[in-house]
Amino acid sequence: MAKKMNGTVIVTYRCNARCTMCNRYKAPSRPEEEITVETIRKLPPMYFTNITGGEPFIRTDLKEIVRELYKKSDRIVISTNGFFTDRIIDLCKEFPNIGIRISIEGLEQTNNAIRGLDDGFNRGYTTLKKLVEMGMKDVGFGMTVQDLNAPDLVPLYEISNELGMEFATASLHNSFYFVEAKNIIHDRPMVASHFEELVNRLLKSKSPKKWMRAYFNHGLINYIYGQKRLLPCDMSFDTFFIDPYGDVMPCNGTKDKEIMGNLNTQTWEELWNSPEADAVRAKVRSCDRQCWMIGSVSPAMHKYIWIPGMWVVWHKLKSLVMKRPYCMYENKIVREYRDGKVSKEELDQCSTCDLCAAVSDGLSEQSRQQLQTLRAEESVHAGPGEQTV
Repeated sequence: MAKKMNGTVIVTYRCNARCTMCNRYKAPSRPEEEITVETIRKLPPMYFTNITGGEPFIRTDLKEIVRELYKKSDRIVISTNGFFTDRIIDLCKEFPNIGIRISIEGLEQTNNAIRGLDDGFNRGYTTLKKLVEMGMKDVGFGMTVQDLNAPDLVPLYEISNELGMEFATASLHNSFYFVEAKNIIHDRPMVASHFEELVNRLLKSKSPKKWMRAYFNHGLINYIYGQKRLLPCDMSFDTFFIDPYGDVMPCNGTKDKEIMGNLNTQTWEELWNSPEADAVRAKVRSCDRQCWMIGSVSPAMHKYIWIPGMWVVWHKLKSLVMKRPYCMYENKIVREYRDGKVSKEELDQCSTCDLCAAVSDGLSEQSRQQLQTLRAEESVHAGPGEQTV
């Protein structure tokens, strides 16, 4: 029996949010080009599938896509901004075992400023509460941490904890996927201090899952200081992304779109075993971006479980005698920055932020031509996936 994969399906590049750290909404895909159920059927068996966008619930046929993925995946989680409450509720009635992660970037005022959605916090929070009331078990927040919202990190975690929800974190990234090359955290010690507090609260919990999340957030501190990732990256070896055009990629963190093949025109076996796929794997082995996103880190944590496992055991032992078993100054680079041995300018050079980079968007030529006649805002309503936002 073939080994199951870890996959992410980007069903659309259209989005109704206007996030300050992501310009994807300015570079949407054309509805008629977006991945079809027929192409979804060609995907391999997966132990985990993330459905994302853009905003996936813009797709009016998302339920059909989930039906197909449900046949070939052990677990499905959909990442959404939570705006289309009725559609989310309707889908979850048919699939009560899927996961839903709603992106909320802080408390109400902070979230709405960052995500550019009027009443976005209340819409997302209301959707989450309705899902919990329905009995959904795998629901929660997703937060991308930056200077603007770092003070809201722990308060938002506490809200999720009180409601018994999951809490996923990320830091600012740059890549073709976000159509952004200038995201950067300016006050690293301030942001790191809030991650430090979160790590300590996670370690003090009774949940082994949260202990592992403590390690992940420890890795985010390491990432925002521009250091080498804590675990090897095996993207494109047992993990993949597929975009709205059927292009299979190693991940969504590369500077430019790296294509292993196209599932619209190839079988999975042809694509996965092609010379083009091997060439991308060689690039992954020499990649210097040091990403620390859950899509690549989660499978790595499972694969190299002894590394986070030993970290957790050590810090749980410390928690028996210390109120705060974790300190961000355990990271050598954090101490060196504090002590003036490393400058901010030097850390900025280590970042995936590239102030001189030309932003790649990963669009097809047809989608790019669409922008000459159709504003990004109008593309949300365009074609077969017509919406009322």
